[in-house]
Amino acid sequence: MIPLRSILAGLLLLNLAACVAPQSIVTQPISARPQQNVLTQSNNGAIFQVGTAKLLFEEPVARRIGDILIITIEENLSAVNSANSGANRSGTLSLGGSTSLPYMPGAIEKLLSGSADITSENTFAGKGQTNSSNTFKGTIAVTVVDVLANGNLVLGGEKQIAVNGQTSLIRFSGVVNPNDIKAGNTISSTRVADARIEQVGQGAIADANTMGWMQRAFMSIWPF
Repeated sequence: MIPLRSILAGLLLLNLAACVAPQSIVTQPISARPQQNVLTQSNNGAIFQVGTAKLLFEEPVARRIGDILIITIEENLSAVNSANSGANRSGTLSLGGSTSLPYMPGAIEKLLSGSADITSENTFAGKGQTNSSNTFKGTIAVTVVDVLANGNLVLGGEKQIAVNGQTSLIRFSGVVNPNDIKAGNTISSTRVADARIEQVGQGAIADANTMGWMQRAFMSIWPF
């Protein structure tokens, strides 16, 4: 008989395993401070300086580490997958015969004389369908974390909103081509490579939509 202490210890371990918070899919830094401007030549007293100049007729968009870029999240993904399969096989076998042998006992002669009909049929039908739909819309301001050798910008950022004890957190990371940045310093999330978008809720509402630890523990070990 298993001791009660062993059962409680096992349930406690399952509880700890079930209560581990899921890891965030956004693993890279989500913020960076702008780098110090390094002057390659001394200040000659002119108005125009190479290290700090901002062209009047250039669109002010994110270009350097620490610059801010507005991401318009407009993800709308859907997928449908269906499959049908069927198989049918049937067969029929008939046997018949008669015999009359001299000096043969009647029981054996009756056994050798007769007919048999054998019929077999095998039918299989399978059908499956899955539908998936995901819609995510919003806006988030992110920071240029790094500038790659080819000029692409590595982005990262998060937004937290707390209302009456309920916290909603959005994290975003990815890589963009600066040529895709539109007027107003904005870019669509559909133009972001390696995009990782995460929305997490904390509070009473999120707890109400979370399965209890005991139920999660039994679902993890239930074999059926």
